[in-house]
Amino acid sequence: MNILSQKAVELLRKLIATPSLSKEEDKTAFLLFDFLVEEGAQPNRFLNNVWAVNKHFDPAKETLMLNSHHDTVKPNNGYTRPPFEPQVEDGKLYGLGSNDAGGPLVSLIATFLHFYNEPSLSHNLLLVCSSEEEISGKNGLAAVIHEVPLPAVSIVGEPTLMDMAIAEKGLMVLECTAHGKAGHAARDEGENAIYKAIKDIDWFRTFQFPKISETLGPVKMTATIIQAGSQHNVVPDQCAFTVDVRTTDKYSNEETLEIIKQHVQSEINPRSLRLNPSSIDENHPLVQAGKKMGMKTYGSPTLSDQSLIDIPSLKMGPGDSARSHTPDEFIYINEIEEGIEKYILLLNHFLKP
Repeated sequence: MNILSQKAVELLRKLIATPSLSKEEDKTAFLLFDFLVEEGAQPNRFLNNVWAVNKHFDPAKETLMLNSHHDTVKPNNGYTRPPFEPQVEDGKLYGLGSNDAGGPLVSLIATFLHFYNEPSLSHNLLLVCSSEEEISGKNGLAAVIHEVPLPAVSIVGEPTLMDMAIAEKGLMVLECTAHGKAGHAARDEGENAIYKAIKDIDWFRTFQFPKISETLGPVKMTATIIQAGSQHNVVPDQCAFTVDVRTTDKYSNEETLEIIKQHVQSEINPRSLRLNPSSIDENHPLVQAGKKMGMKTYGSPTLSDQSLIDIPSLKMGPGDSARSHTPDEFIYINEIEEGIEKYILLLNHFLKP
């Protein structure tokens, strides 16, 4: 266990020192590929995604996927430490991507290697180190999932304090346009598109979807941008506004969109319908194994690669989501050690019933 943890931390230091912004992950893909080769695995690469299966892979068995990402967001202006220089201080490993999701990634890699040579597991293991997660890109997990053995269930590594996120909200961004008729503001003419938009925006603010998720709560809709008008004395004939919609496991994105269209007059154009809500049954053996260990369950409001795969998935990992995308990002080294230990215990329960 100590050797695994040491290798994981050293790998994370190398990942931090190798810039891997979304769509620019080629160098960390080489790094991860070479590390797995050195550890005796037989990795594959598709675009900037690196994947491998356990030594005794059996096509007759179902497959458990261990997935996390190696891309990062851009460092923000608040950094006081070099974002690409791994530094250890007071038990904290600082650096961009250390917490999101370097810590979960190296912990899952260590877990995969722990079980790699075992011959009699109940499930195959599939490790996927994916790219473009931070932008929900089409060349990340959404692409490589068609190149790997089809998994039946997945653990998605994200910083959750090793609690189990058994559901995750999806996302739709709606570009809405209210249409009116231009006229002179001094006379009673035209149809003011702003007033029409206000009615629809108020609907978004107050409407409650009938079905409420036990883990994720209600669907949440928030107007975030509005634009209209060209000059003070002209009644605007168009008003454009943007709505952020966080969907739950009670409605697919398509179902949510259809309900919205039935209630508003504005023209609705979703940017995408692909970032769906996700969940895993609370009675799934993987969740039950975690509960036996005393792990907590919750519903996550944040988006991950779970939204891109249509299989039961559990989000969990070392680190704290509150540190993600913040200046001087860090993860505690003992969180990585604990993460590896808990991942291995969880899979011992699940893979060796």
